[in-house]
Amino acid sequence: MPRFPELRPRRLRLTKAIRDLVAETALTVNDLIYPVFVREGINEPEPIAAMPGQYRYPVEKVTDIVSSALELGVKAFILFGVVPDEKKDHTGSYAYDPRGPVPRAIKAIRRDFGEEPLIFTDVCICGYTSHGHCGIPVEKRGRKLIDNDSTLEVISRMAVTHAEAGADFVAPSGMMDGMVKAIREALDREGFSEVGIMSYAVKYASGFYGPFREAAGSAPRFGDRRSYQMDPRNAMEAIKESMLDVEEGADILMVKPALAYLDVIRLVKESFPHYPLAAYNVSGEYSMVKAAAEKGWVDEKLVTFEILTAIKRAGADLILTYHALDVARWLREGYNPF
Repeated sequence: MPRFPELRPRRLRLTKAIRDLVAETALTVNDLIYPVFVREGINEPEPIAAMPGQYRYPVEKVTDIVSSALELGVKAFILFGVVPDEKKDHTGSYAYDPRGPVPRAIKAIRRDFGEEPLIFTDVCICGYTSHGHCGIPVEKRGRKLIDNDSTLEVISRMAVTHAEAGADFVAPSGMMDGMVKAIREALDREGFSEVGIMSYAVKYASGFYGPFREAAGSAPRFGDRRSYQMDPRNAMEAIKESMLDVEEGADILMVKPALAYLDVIRLVKESFPHYPLAAYNVSGEYSMVKAAAEKGWVDEKLVTFEILTAIKRAGADLILTYHALDVARWLREGYNPF
């Protein structure tokens, strides 16, 4: 192999045109899924204090944000339901009520935009339970535990309700064992074999979820979620979790969070190269950029592009990110920091 001075790698960095020509990674609006919070019981979009620029939308106005996103070229959305405390109970039963905010929002989007928007829905009961956990607590041997199998029944019904309303993909996020299998069987049994599953296959018990829990009203009322979400110290465990979900019928895998787990994204993509891989650029990652930019400590556009490009470079095919509309707008304006 030739060496300096014959080989000069800087020749391939000399101008922007050259850099664009040989770039290994390109970020486009087609890579992005925009998370949307749909709240029951409000009449106007409600700012989320911990997530500057993000809102909870009333069902009646969720089509406004979808319309704005479509105009910018963002066509994929994941919906999260936010409900008042009086609708919450021990088992999260309102999660599968067709009158809930997510089924109604899906129907409104389909009514106004037809098949164009790609609709994913989060399938988890934490925002619908009185205790804020992703599963149903039970007392066993003097300890309060999350009962895996009874939770599967609830999330399966939730997934079917979303499919009936018109969802393209359901996305189980509670890290219950067997969740993909249970949902796949329920969807197929009810005639929704065409509805896909994007599994939160690798979801860590992370400190980066704080702003989301404020947005969705889903913070646990006791304990934490470390008994079912993954230990941040583990990477190889992600292969086992992904393998199980693939065997159970997942169509798309996901790693969450993204930025602190780029090594895991790479590991999962290399282990399952034939499966689309999503990564969730979560609320804490988003809010840190916004807070630092507000202080003038970082260039928001540059840092956002660098982060999302790094996530894609690590192996993600899809990125769930609250930056989606900003990025789409900046791209349309011709901004390219590289």
